[in-house]
Amino acid sequence: MSVKSVCVFCGSRMGGHEKFRKLAAAAGSGLAARGVTVVYGGGALGLMGIVSNAALDAGGKVTGIIPTFLRHAEVQHMRLTRAIITNSMLDRKQAMIDLSDAFLILPGGLGTLDELFEVLTWRQLGQLDKPIVLVGEDGFWQPYLDLIEHTIAQEFASASIRGLCTMTDNLDAAFGALGLAESRASQG
Repeated sequence: MSVKSVCVFCGSRMGGHEKFRKLAAAAGSGLAARGVTVVYGGGALGLMGIVSNAALDAGGKVTGIIPTFLRHAEVQHMRLTRAIITNSMLDRKQAMIDLSDAFLILPGGLGTLDELFEVLTWRQLGQLDKPIVLVGEDGFWQPYLDLIEHTIAQEFASASIRGLCTMTDNLDAAFGALGLAESRASQG
């Protein structure tokens, strides 16, 4: 399957370290350089804003999906290639899933975790067959991995849940896991 659009789940806040902002910028510009459309939550703030601005500044296409009630709280991004306004968070997640060939998960808070667990659950139930890749630079996702192991150890899940997503240590490995290791421009 050729990946033409990637949904990026990440924080609507900046996070406490410059490394998160650099990762978000590299994700946006890296996807744009590979000719991949970025699909995301539509906000202009935090890592979400950095990803979208980096992709747009690199000449990429960005589709932002935001529910009406969050247009002011997350400050709707106004330079998007395509903006979709939904009625609810459920509609937002459905649109992000429908418009994406794969999912790239960067650091974030409860919203990012909600989106991650949504696609993982759909995948576990056989309702989604798209790659899900987490970028765990500096161990950001280690608590998630520990929780997964805990649910397996407590027999609330089978060991097969380990394979629902791919964990990577850096963005280059994440692009590789998505089949996007090389810039499409350089493949010319």
